[in-house]
Order: sequence, then C-alpha cells, then structure tokens
Amino acid sequence: MTLSITLIIIIITSIISITAFNNQKILGELMFYPARMKGGREPYRLLTHGFVHADFFHLFINMLTLFFFGPVLEARIFTSPQYIILYLTAIPAASLFDFFKHKDNHHYRSLGASGAVSAVVFATIILDPWFKGICLFGILCLPIILFGALYIFYSAYMSKKGGDNIGHNAHLWGGVYGFVFTAIVRPDLFQNFFDRLMHPSF
Repeated sequence: MTLSITLIIIIITSIISITAFNNQKILGELMFYPARMKGGREPYRLLTHGFVHADFFHLFINMLTLFFFGPVLEARIFTSPQYIILYLTAIPAASLFDFFKHKDNHHYRSLGASGAVSAVVFATIILDPWFKGICLFGILCLPIILFGALYIFYSAYMSKKGGDNIGHNAHLWGGVYGFVFTAIVRPDLFQNFFDRLMHPSF
C-alpha cells in the first residue's frame, strides 16, 4: 500500500513531536527561536519548528486538520512535488513576520506546524470556498471559507494575548502564503473561485 504525502507528513511530524515531548533538549534545539537565529545562526530552526508541538492537543488539532484537507490538495489541486513544496516552504514563510518582530527578544520562542497546515486549508478555499470540511461535534458543518475567517480572527486575538509558545501569527501568514502560492501555481482555479464565491451552495 502506497502512503499519501499527507499521511507521511503526519507520521513524521507525530514521531518527532512525541519524541520531543519527552526530551526537552531536542525540543529546545528544534523550536523557533529568533534571537538565536539572528545574524544567520541556526537557520534550520525556520523549518524544524514545524515538526514539534507544545502538547498532544496542539499536535492532534494540526494533524487532524491536515488529515482532512491535505488529501483534497493531493487529489484535486497539486501534483505531489507541488504539495511537498507548498508544505515545506509554508513553515518558514509563515514565521518570517515573527522572526523580524522578535529577533531581539530572547524570551520569545514558538513551535508547531500551524503555518503549514493553515496554508493547506487556505489553498483548499480556492478550490471550493463553500466546501463543508469542518464539522463541530460531528453535527455543525462549517463552510471552509467561514472556518478560514474564524481562524484568522482567533489567531489575531491569541497573537495579542500571547503566552503559550504557539505561533499564532503563523496561522495568518501561513494562510496568506497558501492562498498566494496556489494562485501562482494554479491561476486557472481563480475564475472558478470567484464564481463559486458569488454562488454559495448550502
């Protein structure tokens, strides 16, 4: 049986995250730490922080979201190489804002795949903004564009609140990156996006 790119990402991320839960040294080496990266030092952190998480719940939410939306990109939008490029480049791209904002702040660190997962979610919005891919409690199914809007508002609120080492700004910039990346790689989808956006299907 051939594993999908999405499942491979989930497996690798879960193994690294769970390993880091029990090893603070590994966690510390992989986290996003702008002050340590300043001046071109430890640039690998731009990528590795996307493979560690704050706790099981943080890991579960990100991987569950990726599990639902990743296969849509694989099957209907991107080739496998394009999908891999989107995911791996979204991790550093989503964190650049926080790097410049916190490069002199030795107390700031963050972690998580949220930026890349957000890029996947927002790339899916271009395909079908009214796709009901998120069901709260298995009952209330939200159109993905509404989920995206709530995601942005929540991220903006938590970013101002701070204090949990989760890169909430990465949610926002990851979403923007996913949208722009898809627009560049698949410009043909944009006409379809605006047509569907103006004609909701409930």
